[in-house]
Order: sequence, then C-alpha cells, then structure tokens
Amino acid sequence: MRGSLKSYRKVSLESEIAVASPHKIIQMMFAGTLERLAQCRYAIEHSDLEKKGILIGKSIGLINGLNNSLNMDEGGEISVNLSRLYDFMLVRLSEANINNDVQAVDDVTAILKTIKEGWDAIPQDKHHMTSEAS
Repeated sequence: MRGSLKSYRKVSLESEIAVASPHKIIQMMFAGTLERLAQCRYAIEHSDLEKKGILIGKSIGLINGLNNSLNMDEGGEISVNLSRLYDFMLVRLSEANINNDVQAVDDVTAILKTIKEGWDAIPQDKHHMTSEAS
C-alpha cells in the first residue's frame, strides 16, 4: 500500500510540474524544502540519524536548485544576495548534519520562509515576465 501511495504522489507531482509556470515551480521548491526541513528537525529531535541525513540531503538538493535557478546576468544585486543566503543555508545544513543541531535547521527555515514570503508576494500579473518584457 505504501509503495502505491508513493507512486501516486510521484505521478501527481510530475503532472503538477509539467503544467506549472516557472514561478509556481519555485514556490513548490520552497514548500518542499520547508517540509523536508520540518521533517529533518523532527528526525534530529528523535535521534533518527538515518532519516536526518536523507532529509538534509534532499534539502541541500532543493536549495542548490533554488540557487541554480537565479539569473545572475539579469538579477543584479538581488541575485547575488540570494546566492549568498543560499550558500549560508548550505553551510548551516552541513553544521546541522554534523552536530545534530536543531538550531541550525531553524536558522535555515527562518531565512527560507522570509525569501518564500517575498516570492509569494509577487503579483500574479508579474509571474510570467522575462527580461525581454521589461
């Protein structure tokens, strides 16, 4: 039963991504990272080190994806600053992994929530803008 549910979730997510705008995909990456971080925090608190390692790895992958999605040519100072924040988050997650540090996970969660709030506040009519549209 569990395998069927996992397969369904995977197909559902792939279907959602296939029709999602780039803006929506980034929102999904933020949400997925925050979910993994919450699960990671729980794993640390319950000394489930194997699960912690898996979840930190997934969080790192998503944060790297967010960092790689930045348009450094067009984004100017905002992209540079976001990249630095993502790099800082990766360092904190490494520390969380090495030291089983819930505070490091909380630090990353707080920063990511702030960035996500800014992303979510972008008006709907601006979701499909490109540098050519400016």
